[in-house]
Amino acid sequence: MSDIIDRRDNPRHKSAVNQQRFLKRYRNQVREAVARAISGRKIAETDRDASISIPARDLAEPTFGHGRGGKRSIVLPGNKEYVAGDELPRPSGGQGQGSGKGGASNEGEGEDEFRFRLSREEFLDFFFEGMELPDLIKTQLAAIPQQKSVRAGFKTNGTPTNLAIIRTMRESLGRRIALAAPHKFRLRELEEELFRLETQDDPDQASIAELIAECEHLRARILAVPFIDDFDLRYNNRVMQPKPIAQAVMFCIMDVSGSMDENRKDLAKRFFILLHLFLTRHYERIELVFIRHHTAAKVVDEEEFFHSTESGGTIVSSALELALEEIKERFPQDQWNIYVAQASDGDNWDSDSPKCKELLLKEILPRVQYYSYVEIETEQPQSLWLQYEEAKGAAPNLALGRIRTRSDIYPVLRELFSKKLLAVVA
Repeated sequence: MSDIIDRRDNPRHKSAVNQQRFLKRYRNQVREAVARAISGRKIAETDRDASISIPARDLAEPTFGHGRGGKRSIVLPGNKEYVAGDELPRPSGGQGQGSGKGGASNEGEGEDEFRFRLSREEFLDFFFEGMELPDLIKTQLAAIPQQKSVRAGFKTNGTPTNLAIIRTMRESLGRRIALAAPHKFRLRELEEELFRLETQDDPDQASIAELIAECEHLRARILAVPFIDDFDLRYNNRVMQPKPIAQAVMFCIMDVSGSMDENRKDLAKRFFILLHLFLTRHYERIELVFIRHHTAAKVVDEEEFFHSTESGGTIVSSALELALEEIKERFPQDQWNIYVAQASDGDNWDSDSPKCKELLLKEILPRVQYYSYVEIETEQPQSLWLQYEEAKGAAPNLALGRIRTRSDIYPVLRELFSKKLLAVVA
């Protein structure tokens, strides 16, 4: 009888394998719960693990039931009140059934939610499932080549850890067959001759003894062929090949003007934090350029982009001109995959919005793979949105989205970077 020992990690005495099976089975419900959870989080808690709940009714499993017809006997012990066809009343609310909210009641029904915990990796896997950047390998490879080890046949020398056992045994078998074949062929001839002499009426004992001696000699020669020789050893050979790595850069442009109140700035920061998590989690080699703007724009680092309190008027074209300047100086179109994500409330000087549209159509969109614009506004679309919407008809690589509340951030992010949409753009 075999004993199987499972040494996989099983934290907190829970089955990690069963948890993965559960997450796979109820993936849609968990994905919706993750989307609900992210909208209520603080900015600093965006990428932490989470306690997720899904309705218990969604966990019901299919069962087999008896079809009509045939003969069957059923014994229901202890039933003195009901007969076939009676309806059983459900338990009243407030007696341990339901969500546990509110006071006692003499009517109603409900079901507790099933609650469990997702690790940080599982939470982010569900959060960014189905999202990617479009056409990432369009331009040339990165200037800094990366190497990967690939198999390249076998060699006759190497370390014991690289020994190719199956190939070695094949070489050994071929060598033994080749070396022993002449002896085996001669041995069969001698055994046939020996059998012929022994079956004669008056066998020649001297010839028989000579044949027996020669057969023993041949058997010794066959057994002397070594099972494995140094000549048989083969080792796995590996060589280093250049690994294709695409260069990509994402420009993050955020409006921090006076019209962007604290709530709108919070929504914009949340959008870019989720975008930053998505990019850094899925793409190891991608450069991020952060641009903040009011009447003037400047390139800042990640810390200043998310935490600076600087504010002012609004001239959106200053950010687009700065991004265009950075593209021309640092990121040639034939060497980089360029992406731009812009967030603004859309409030802009009336004369500046047409200028932004012209910059997009003539200078920026021809140079980038994908441009996404998010307007953070609670009322009607602003002038910048209207200008971008006109440009969208002539630019398939321009996508627009509107965010009004926290709950809109995740759906808009998924819509802008969903695989289905990006496949159409590509």
